[in-house]
Amino acid sequence: MTKILITAAGSYGDIAPYTGVGARLRAAGHEVALATHDAYAPLVRAAGLEFRSLPADPRTARPAADQEPGQEGPTPGKPPAGGNRALMRQAAAFIHRLGDGLAEAARPDTELLLLSTTTAPLGRQIAEATGIPSLDLPLVPNAPTGDFAPVVSGGRSLGRWGNRTAGRLALRVIDRLYAEATRDLRARLGLPPASPRTVRRRTEAAAPPVLYGFSEVLVPRPADWRPGLEVVGNWWPHLAPDAQLPSVVADFLASGPPPVLIGFGSMASGEGERLSSLAVRALRRAKVRGILQSGWAHLAAEREDDDLLTIGEVPHALLHPWMAAVVHHCGAGTAAAGLRAGVPTVPVPVTADQPFWAARLAALGAATTPIPFADLASPDAESRLAEALTRATTDPALRAHAARAADRLAAEDGAGAVVAAVGRLAP
Repeated sequence: MTKILITAAGSYGDIAPYTGVGARLRAAGHEVALATHDAYAPLVRAAGLEFRSLPADPRTARPAADQEPGQEGPTPGKPPAGGNRALMRQAAAFIHRLGDGLAEAARPDTELLLLSTTTAPLGRQIAEATGIPSLDLPLVPNAPTGDFAPVVSGGRSLGRWGNRTAGRLALRVIDRLYAEATRDLRARLGLPPASPRTVRRRTEAAAPPVLYGFSEVLVPRPADWRPGLEVVGNWWPHLAPDAQLPSVVADFLASGPPPVLIGFGSMASGEGERLSSLAVRALRRAKVRGILQSGWAHLAAEREDDDLLTIGEVPHALLHPWMAAVVHHCGAGTAAAGLRAGVPTVPVPVTADQPFWAARLAALGAATTPIPFADLASPDAESRLAEALTRATTDPALRAHAARAADRLAAEDGAGAVVAAVGRLAP
């Protein structure tokens, strides 16, 4: 038995996959804690894992340093006013608070650290100070490659040289984001000064194993990646064996043909009224039933009937297989969940890695042409969304491609690969 600490920070999609990994490790005989934000404590404990608290929950709006008292803080799921600079300041502040929490979560009896993309740059400092072995478990491809541009660049290729160069520049941007937090954390841990770039280069030179929690169905492993960077398949959120759909959802599904699910997860906070109205009009126009999943946007149908239902949190694994199609923001986990269910997707990417995953789904033939989220504010948004809904629910080729992808995903065991790697690394 090994005492393992998994660290993950961000929104639901950044945390939930690690509950599945943790549950598998626990079943293999390890003692597992997951450090994340307080809002996800029930999720962690439901998987049978010890919960440890991390600060800086991104769902909690906090006033920016240059705002007057009484002004609103940054809105979760939306870029802050002031563009990229404000976004960078907000991200750096989030990371700085995270560093203190990670140091407290890594208790002296910890024997192995498993680090998410967000927590890895800080977790490496803790591993250096304590001598605890660590393993990076990213959910997105973050190592430079000529095969594609960085996932946060919008998904458009810049050519092999351009893609590799952009990938290296993206790592330097991340280094800048973590610079202040790394400096203070190293001082707290009694480590000599070293920049995030220096620590990253040391790590790269050591060439440790890195396991990526996505599927080659969507992103084949780049041929120019070094040995040790492995794509092992998706890590699915823990789901209790006896979990069932809420009765109101089951009754709605039984009352008519399969509906379309529309939800934007942790995106579009504060835009629920506009998006709900648009979604309902598009569903009516396409003549399909619909389920609006509230999320951070607080989507809700003004009037529910036999053709419309509003729901809160329901696991994708229970809900998606019953859908005629799914409309979502294309976060890594949500994109994979729709594919796992074998249903077509209407991608509406908002930011960060979402355009990348949207483009991958479309290239696979399992999704309609992506509709950028900003386009939902255009005059033709209703007609474009309705046309996409019609195609997603009537084009047999889309469903056939999604079904074939689902068969391939079912043959993968991403969590099993982590268990095997831990067996090799554990003291």
